[in-house]
Amino acid sequence: MTNQAATTSPTSSDSSTSPNYRFALTALTSLFFMWGFITCLNDILVPHLKNVFQLNYTQSMLIQFCFFGAYFIASLPAGALVKRIGYKQGIVIGLVIAAIGCALFIPAASYRAYPLFLGALFVLATGITLLQVAANPYVTVLGPPDTAASRLTLTQAFNSLGTTLAPMFGALLILSATTAAVAGATPEQLDAIKIAEASAVKFPYMLLAVAFLLLGALFAALKLPQVEGSDEIEPISGGGSAWQYRHLVLGAVGIFLYVGAEVSIGSFLVNFMSQPDIAGFSEAEAAHHVSYFWGGAMIGRFVGAVAMRYINDGKALAFNAVAVIALLLLTVFSGGHVAMWSVLAIGLFNSIMFPTIFSLALYGLGKYTSQGSGILCLAIVGGAILPLVQGGLADTIGIHLAFLMPIICYAYIAYYGLKGHRPA
Repeated sequence: MTNQAATTSPTSSDSSTSPNYRFALTALTSLFFMWGFITCLNDILVPHLKNVFQLNYTQSMLIQFCFFGAYFIASLPAGALVKRIGYKQGIVIGLVIAAIGCALFIPAASYRAYPLFLGALFVLATGITLLQVAANPYVTVLGPPDTAASRLTLTQAFNSLGTTLAPMFGALLILSATTAAVAGATPEQLDAIKIAEASAVKFPYMLLAVAFLLLGALFAALKLPQVEGSDEIEPISGGGSAWQYRHLVLGAVGIFLYVGAEVSIGSFLVNFMSQPDIAGFSEAEAAHHVSYFWGGAMIGRFVGAVAMRYINDGKALAFNAVAVIALLLLTVFSGGHVAMWSVLAIGLFNSIMFPTIFSLALYGLGKYTSQGSGILCLAIVGGAILPLVQGGLADTIGIHLAFLMPIICYAYIAYYGLKGHRPA
């Protein structure tokens, strides 16, 4: 068997060729694009707000802590809500909540209050959590189980398109505001500069709020296919809940470590490339280069969507994890452009990891799929915790050596790909 799937097929094995399923999958790609875009924009907010509020690395990582902390709080309630109201209504409500979160950036910027920014991020992430809980398993059940990982990887490729474009968007509309000269400025002039920098987020996040509302209206009007009998499909073995499945629990650990490692690396890219011994870029220049990191992930997912129809999912996951470990070691023990390009190349090998771990962990859960999806999205809280750890390391041993921390995460992912994903 070359692929293990996310869940059991809803009806017939020919369901992936259904025009209705193709239309639904096409519509869902817009969601993957939007939450990729909004999540990656945090990588621009970190250096921007670090500068505006004069934060250290650990304090600036509270941005990721509040954003990904929402996954921990909202995932299980979101899973229960989706099971009650269905995938479509869950998507619509998630889009509306995300729009509210984006709109809250306007008063946060007006009052120039860091806690208000963190609160806005938490609300925004709550909406994104609901979208993740609804859309990820919906993609896995819209077709036969043997191509679930490939199908989720393809939709995740559009997530990576969003993450590729977001740094350029942020560099143009947000980080360009940090170029004002502050040398010799009076306290009043400096305060005015900081107000202008804080206000730079108003327009882009207002645009995003409008986009989320338009998507919510679109999905409310769409007629998406119902997955018949998905709640009645029996799992691969007996058990009273999704928590009893070892490969799911180990997969949740994998999601925790993967998201934590990816967010940690992405959050430090701008500051890392701004270091004189790496590239010495301005923040805006570094932000443009972040697009290479996410562009690599996008290319890898498009390639993986095809290749993983023929390659064993677990082995592909382990291979990519080992490749990332090698690149991290090269990043830490080199400097200049070698270190810069090695850390940017990690994106290519990160590409298939999230959808592959997600689909392997949900394999055979049947009627527990919604609960399993909630558990996996709960594990995305790794993106809140591990960046704080790396921030603390950056403040104590330096930003360069702090990249040793994600190596531990990828070592576990290699184990999960080789052995941990197999159902007991």
